[in-house]
Amino acid sequence: MRRDSLLAIGLAVLLGIAWTVRDHVALGALRLPDTDDLMRLQQIRDWLAGQPFADLAQHRLGPAPGLEMHWSRLADLVPAALIFLLTPPLGPHAASVAAITLAPLLLFAAMLVVIAAIARRLGQSGRVAIILGALAFPAITLFAPGRIDHHALQAVLVLALLHACIGRGTLGQGAIAGAATVLSLVVGMEAVPLLAAGGAAIALRWRLDAAAGQARMAGYATVLLLGLSAAAVIFRSSGWNVAACDGFTATLWRAAMLAAMAPAAMAVAGFATQSVVGRTAVLVAAGALALAGAALNAPACLHPYGQVDPLLARLWLAHVNEAQPLAALPIGKAIAAGGMALVGLGAGLWLAWTTRTAAAWIVLGFQVTAVAILLVQVRGAPLAALAAVPALAAMISAARLRGPLALVLAWLAASGIAHAGLGDRLSPAAAPSRHGCTPAVAAARLAALPPGLVAAPIDFGPALLATTRHRVLAGPYHRDTQGIRAMYDLFLSPSTQAEALARRWGVDYVALCKDGFAEVGDRARDHRLLAGSLVAGQVPPWLRPLSPAGASTRVYTLTQPARRTTQ
Repeated sequence: MRRDSLLAIGLAVLLGIAWTVRDHVALGALRLPDTDDLMRLQQIRDWLAGQPFADLAQHRLGPAPGLEMHWSRLADLVPAALIFLLTPPLGPHAASVAAITLAPLLLFAAMLVVIAAIARRLGQSGRVAIILGALAFPAITLFAPGRIDHHALQAVLVLALLHACIGRGTLGQGAIAGAATVLSLVVGMEAVPLLAAGGAAIALRWRLDAAAGQARMAGYATVLLLGLSAAAVIFRSSGWNVAACDGFTATLWRAAMLAAMAPAAMAVAGFATQSVVGRTAVLVAAGALALAGAALNAPACLHPYGQVDPLLARLWLAHVNEAQPLAALPIGKAIAAGGMALVGLGAGLWLAWTTRTAAAWIVLGFQVTAVAILLVQVRGAPLAALAAVPALAAMISAARLRGPLALVLAWLAASGIAHAGLGDRLSPAAAPSRHGCTPAVAAARLAALPPGLVAAPIDFGPALLATTRHRVLAGPYHRDTQGIRAMYDLFLSPSTQAEALARRWGVDYVALCKDGFAEVGDRARDHRLLAGSLVAGQVPPWLRPLSPAGASTRVYTLTQPARRTTQ
């Protein structure tokens, strides 16, 4: 175990150095890999600058007074602590660069340690699991320097839950499972199906394992109830009463507390009966009542993103890569995203069938759940790849007995990087941008201008917030329905109507790319609409260009409205 941990830490350090060297220019300029990473950095900065711990609103995003984010402070803690501690010796900028580099690598090392421990509990090589974890594309992209959003933390918590589910039946293991579940719910909703799989595994082991199952269930139920109660105090945010189930809100908390009544009832009943029949009856009754109560009292949790405007769902969400089903991707991208998970699912079926151990069946249950998420939304690909690692380690161990050729083929089939390479070969080469217009370029043009409200495409929002002093009308967040709709209405309206909208919202600047708004098709080139006229170089009189003629990144400011004269 100690050697595995040292290998995990050493590999995390080596890969971290390599990734940092590769991306040092972007990291040094705080150009982070994803829009959510930029927004997370800005949320942390606002907090360290004096915004209250419980105030998660991004006050410079969307119409005034800002947007209540559905995120959690839990994911802010490590990067914020690093920035706070490193600012005195390094200065604010260098401290931020160091924090965004170190924070994901700490989670990467933790992920490798936990995944090795899971493999050992299945009787497999921890070292093989560590190497496979380090090759687990696309999961490893969550741990690259700059990736400070919550997804890496979510992955580590889910793996901790899986490790506790397959461990010995003790009070401590149950408590770890309960803590991982609570913290994961505080972080976000994405892993709820896997949290449910963990709860189901603990319930089934309680039904069959007598004293050991009872100890695990008692620890799990106790920490679930106490942890959720404590989290409602510690992580209650300014958006606590938002009528949505898209984050750690009162709605989600109520649903979780009602669902937690099921393990609580089982833990209590377990002291009275050890018969399989009796425990089965309690499991079915308590589970059905708790889930029905949660669904009836918090129906929003059945559709956590159901409040998005239908127009925005078509223009925006339909083009968000992580929200696409696996089958909708081109074959190359589908292989890269799901190849490791699908091979691992086959290995998991083989392992569970041949060993017939509870641990192997539980790991398979997590795999099936993760792959189901992957098939519906590609956002499930990282967790599906990580859940596959223990079974793939077993496959490699079996292949070793069959000779060198079988071993090489097993490693190729088990390596996510190999699937990514094959996917790249099968995908047409992406055409390089001819215009060089990016959110970073737009932000650089706007940074020197006096603070104001910017109307720009959705993906510009986080970069403008993180690198300028401006407010932004739209950002890639489903709660910003009003701001996103206002932005599209502005750019897709005739000039006269667009001017009225811009002045109504108090817009100071307009920015777009020469080839922007591809999601709206031919309307982006319609010269009768604002977006099409600006792309064609036809600037209405109420806008004044601030970028050079012919620039691909186009920035404008509103002119003063003409004074009306009285007759």
